[in-house]
Amino acid sequence: MLINSKALRAGLIGIFCWFGLSAGAHAQTTTVRVGAYENTPKVQIGENGKISGIFGDLLYEIAEREGWEIQVIPCRWSDCLTLLAAGQIDLMPDVALTESRNQELVFNELPVLYSWSQLYSKDTQALTTLLELDGLRVAVLRDSVQEQYLKHLGLNFGINIEFVPVGTFDEGFAAVLGKRADVVAVNHFYGDKRSRELGFEATPVMFQPSRLFFAAAPNPEAARLVSRIDRWLADWREASDSPYQQILKDWGVYAPDQEDGLSRWLLPGLLIVLVLAILSVAALRHQVKKKSRALLESEQRSNTILNSVEAFIFIKDEQLKYRYANKKVCELVGETEQSIIGKSDFDVFETTTAEHLRERDLRVIKFGERVVDEESSRTIKGEQRQFLSVKIPLRDADDRIYGLCGIATDITEHVEIQEQLNQLAYYDSVTGLANRKLMMQQLEHAVASYRRTGYEGAVLAIDLIDFTLINDTLGHAIGDKLLATIAERLEAVIDDTDCAARLGSDDFVLVLEDLGPDRNEAILAARRLATEVVRLIAQPVDLGSRFHTTAACIGITMFSDSDNGAAELIKNADLALTEAKALGSDSIRLFNPEMQQSISRRLHLEDALRSAIDDYALELYLQPQVDVNGVVTGGELLLRWHDENFGDVPPAEFIPVAESSGLIVPLGNWVIEQACQLLQKWSADPHLSKLQLAINISPRQFRQATFVEYVESCMARHQVPHGKLELEITENMLIDNIDMTVKRMSKLGEIGVRFSLDDFGTGYASLAYLKRLPIYQLKIDQSFVRDVLTDMNDAVIIETIVGLGQSLRLEVVAEGVETAAQAEALRDLGCEKFQGFYFGRPQPVDYWVDQLSTSLQVAKSTDE
Repeated sequence: MLINSKALRAGLIGIFCWFGLSAGAHAQTTTVRVGAYENTPKVQIGENGKISGIFGDLLYEIAEREGWEIQVIPCRWSDCLTLLAAGQIDLMPDVALTESRNQELVFNELPVLYSWSQLYSKDTQALTTLLELDGLRVAVLRDSVQEQYLKHLGLNFGINIEFVPVGTFDEGFAAVLGKRADVVAVNHFYGDKRSRELGFEATPVMFQPSRLFFAAAPNPEAARLVSRIDRWLADWREASDSPYQQILKDWGVYAPDQEDGLSRWLLPGLLIVLVLAILSVAALRHQVKKKSRALLESEQRSNTILNSVEAFIFIKDEQLKYRYANKKVCELVGETEQSIIGKSDFDVFETTTAEHLRERDLRVIKFGERVVDEESSRTIKGEQRQFLSVKIPLRDADDRIYGLCGIATDITEHVEIQEQLNQLAYYDSVTGLANRKLMMQQLEHAVASYRRTGYEGAVLAIDLIDFTLINDTLGHAIGDKLLATIAERLEAVIDDTDCAARLGSDDFVLVLEDLGPDRNEAILAARRLATEVVRLIAQPVDLGSRFHTTAACIGITMFSDSDNGAAELIKNADLALTEAKALGSDSIRLFNPEMQQSISRRLHLEDALRSAIDDYALELYLQPQVDVNGVVTGGELLLRWHDENFGDVPPAEFIPVAESSGLIVPLGNWVIEQACQLLQKWSADPHLSKLQLAINISPRQFRQATFVEYVESCMARHQVPHGKLELEITENMLIDNIDMTVKRMSKLGEIGVRFSLDDFGTGYASLAYLKRLPIYQLKIDQSFVRDVLTDMNDAVIIETIVGLGQSLRLEVVAEGVETAAQAEALRDLGCEKFQGFYFGRPQPVDYWVDQLSTSLQVAKSTDE
């Protein structure tokens, strides 16, 4: 007997882990290096440096039970694979099993998810087949299974595909937006979500179904890790209340179905039975013409065969009395092969079932029909089963019908599985509302009806306020109860022809039909219903342990707002919802075209900014800071960007785009690198070596797990003098995990980094925070400086800040000083350092270097 060596090896490792690791799982902590990249919702890296998503949450659940300490190694997809093969990381989630990877890596046995790949495009004229890729440019993840599959497709079918390799799926979408590619190949989990955000179309071209696993480095220690993962997966996949099932539900995904043995063998089995039955009936008819002895022998042989098959086979006469029933039929109705002879269906089935069977049997006996039907049968004992039956007439030598032969296959389990799959495929498991797939079908139907009848409809996008807080503080069970209650209230307020759906987390959608032929009246009707929804949602919800009051925001779009179908309407409603959320709780906004223009500009701006960062196309400007005598003591680095399409883009526009898209991290790191290089050059100049250099740090950049290490490495690489690099942070950053903030600032302070609190007076900083943090400077926000001459309150605030700084031994800098009168007033209030147009406008770094290399005294502006 041949045994697969890999399977044997995995089994032995599993046994070793059971007796070794299981006995002392928490005796000592094992550090597991996990390679991670962004692939929502399967894998994503949070601002705290931890991984989340389906694979991340599952890994932490297992790590908690095994005593593992997860060390996250951020890397791009192809880089992660290289590190894993080299043993420099131990585990990598979300890896499709291929033959080549199976040779190099170790995979766990049980798949975590099933996935497939899909093509996405901005072109409304979507692809329908893979063969239409001929001559097109396809953005595809470098070294991925999608790339391998499409390359083989091109070779096998002679298709000329131009591949655009990218490092991340987001880069693939950006390539299409930037016209560098025509379509992007993405796994459907991430692709469906991102395509809706970016206004892409999901083409019907799907390929490369994959099973997704954890992959481990090719060494015994890593192999033990995947063996332990399989151990927990084996237990959790079967339990409906397990962490695995909860994680899938939280992320809106369902567990891989077990292989349906019934559906696998149903059709072949039925065909075999049919062939056997037909052959048997033909043999019977042939033998009747000859002699009864041959008939008896044939019947005996047929009985042996028919009793051995997994089908229900019977013969009835013209009065619909049983003349033969195989062993399966007898077991079903609780009769023997002898006792069932002469009985009718009314003797062995419940009356309603018997009437249904009689109706179909008479069609065979009276009209000679071949009847194929799906039958629901309930026996006298109350057992309910579902059958797929075939009934054919039996004819004698004179072609007269003397009975019927029936063959039935039990499809009860198959029907139950199909119903469960249908429920999972079209309905939300928590609320029972329609899911996105069913809602989109309903919306497409509603839009088609509107185009035919002219009766307006509306889409309402609803978002609950602070729902995440319920999940985090009271748990997912309470959160699910809140969602179910909200769903009941939504269903109560709409008509039967309307549709209520939950798209995920706390996002709901209402599709309203037949609001009338007049658009204005329809808008009023939709708004009235939205107001009612806000009122209903605001009513207290009994969560068992307490009553909770929540709120909602709603975005509305009318069917007449778009000619591009359901997907465009959902996008419009989401844009209106974004506007409503910006206004605060209980807000309702109607879609207008300006929203679309705004989001379109933002998307193109994000793509252009990404290219500018890659090409180092942004410029660094410097604005000097001076003391009370006008001597330059340092400067602040500022970013400027000129784009050939957008022109001069102000920081107030491109910095928020960088923040929301995550581009602020590479952009901020580049600024840190440039600042360290400048300070290294200045250290050799007798004038410039005295200057300090300040740069702004965003909250998202500061929260990166590797931020401190990056700053340390830059300063060490460029030998930055102690106390010359200043990082400006905002007050709002202080209230977000104060302990982590203090720890990181203190560590950087030890290597010579100084911190300045920017825009002081506009945030939420307290004296308690200021005492704990290693801050050396407060920067008075320019909003107070602007009106210092006309508003007594602003003057009092500035005087208070100056006094606070003196008490805490902190420098105080006034920002936005534009006139001599403002500068004089600030001096009278005790301020001793200044920054603003009056002392020097932001100019390219080289300009100020030339000015300050000869003298640190600046000529004040005469602009008033």
